[in-house]
Amino acid sequence: MFNFILPLTAVLIWSANVIVNKLSVGHIFPAEIAFLRWFAAGLILTPFALPALWRHRTQLRPHLAQYAALGVLGMAIYQGLAYSAAHYTSATNMGIILSLLPLTTLTLAVVVLGDVLTAGAVAGGLLSIFGVLFVVGHGSITHLADQGIGVGDAMMFAAMLAYAIYCVLLRKWHLPLAPLPSLYAQIVFAIVALLPFYLASKKTGISMDNLPQLAFATIPVSILAPFIWMIGVARIGPRRATVVINLVPIFTALIAAFGLGEQLAVYHLAGGALILAGVALGEFWHLPIRKSRELAPKLQ
Repeated sequence: MFNFILPLTAVLIWSANVIVNKLSVGHIFPAEIAFLRWFAAGLILTPFALPALWRHRTQLRPHLAQYAALGVLGMAIYQGLAYSAAHYTSATNMGIILSLLPLTTLTLAVVVLGDVLTAGAVAGGLLSIFGVLFVVGHGSITHLADQGIGVGDAMMFAAMLAYAIYCVLLRKWHLPLAPLPSLYAQIVFAIVALLPFYLASKKTGISMDNLPQLAFATIPVSILAPFIWMIGVARIGPRRATVVINLVPIFTALIAAFGLGEQLAVYHLAGGALILAGVALGEFWHLPIRKSRELAPKLQ
């Protein structure tokens, strides 16, 4: 039971971060907080990670483009879009859309990595897609057809997709660096990618109104959660850890209801249940539809 505490704590931090995204609206601009959180995290990690990165620079050099892609996808695009989405949609919707991450990653792994295509992945994917459409359509597919998907929901879906691609590429490339220098290298590239948007954006500056959100995004979310998640996954295994991450929409909805006063509608509960049922099908119904294929040799 103790081994589940670490990944569960990481999931709680990530769920709370969705709420922090919403609380930052009106106090700091999206491009501003996206850049500053990674810049601050990079500064904090520099004394610990830079020496290790320098020692392994010969291992890093051939993989610079790959670390750059990971930093842009998993940190710059994902979090930048999430902060922007918070201006247009509810924290509850953001958490529910984010719950598609495990199933989207599984689907991409079938295409990119040649993983086995299972009946659970197909059935679960269809069920989860219907659940998301039910939520963003406010309980009515007709309403969705008439009004279209809201800007915030579309941004959050794009953010989730970027992170799913990040997860698959991380698994595909088998990069050589240890977790700390690997995280640091990705942060450096994320800072470089976000800098032009930060310079072009309007700025509120750091104040007592936004310092708590910035501090939470920097230390617990950017530094603490990834490390305790990696330790937890090492102890309980990736499949069992994925089950834990499926609690994100539940935690987010509860925190949003009590912390932000957001109302949980019936369509939130129904859509969330459909998504979680779809994810469960994808993870536990392993009847193969297509055999896995061997990966092509990795490009150096």
